[in-house]
Amino acid sequence: MNLKLSANCAVSPRLQGKVAIVTGGASGIGASAVSLFNDHGAKVVIADIQDDLGNALAESLGPDVTYIHCDVTDEDHVHGLVDAAVAKHGRVDIMYSNAGVVERTTSIVDVDKGELQRTLSVNLAGAFLAAKHAARVMAPARKGCIIFTASACTEVAGIAGHAYVASKYGIVGLMKSLAVELGSHGIRANCVSPFGVLTGIAARDEKTKLMFDGMMSAVGNLKGKILTAEDVAKAALYLASEEASYVSGLNLVVDGGYSVVNPTLNNIMSAGQS
Repeated sequence: MNLKLSANCAVSPRLQGKVAIVTGGASGIGASAVSLFNDHGAKVVIADIQDDLGNALAESLGPDVTYIHCDVTDEDHVHGLVDAAVAKHGRVDIMYSNAGVVERTTSIVDVDKGELQRTLSVNLAGAFLAAKHAARVMAPARKGCIIFTASACTEVAGIAGHAYVASKYGIVGLMKSLAVELGSHGIRANCVSPFGVLTGIAARDEKTKLMFDGMMSAVGNLKGKILTAEDVAKAALYLASEEASYVSGLNLVVDGGYSVVNPTLNNIMSAGQS
């Protein structure tokens, strides 16, 4: 019985007895997912290269959460990560491939090849390897769930740098392809695609947080709410749970409706009325 959940929530734990791996799980969206999955009864393996943060998070959450150093661009690391999870817990039910980086520049003429390769290596190749080795152990069990963090930039253009966009579109394409192949093995594949979320060191800086919240409040479609890492984790929890047991091939966009609205006409009309 998960005492933390039972004390605060009337519903049963949604991942009771499940084993989950979360890449990029030491901070940001990944850390929120680790905590939430654990709250809902899962045994969680944190995979990251931020050893201090990863170990501290695992220690704070108790014996059902462990940390393993893993560079998702290194296949030996990812292979070993999955094998370690199986050795400790007997199986892997959920692979949440969340590790990612954002390019430093946004104009295509300023992006050098090395920056492009790094972005694709971490975001896309890392997701590919996570899925490959999760499928390796899930297929014989004929069940499992693979989730990727993509981005709202896969639904609306002009909100992220080109290398980042290419990597996230690649993840959505990979997810759809996997949903076809792995569905025959009882394995689901989905994406969660968030709008702008403040994470990392910047999220702990009050001045930066206030500035970011003000910007997102101004540009966001859904007023009165700023997207948080916890909101994204809740979407991933749904995709990981039995509530989504027949959901596969979905790109779940968490953007408050931003990608379905073109605000230009309303902005022009509002300006004309002022």
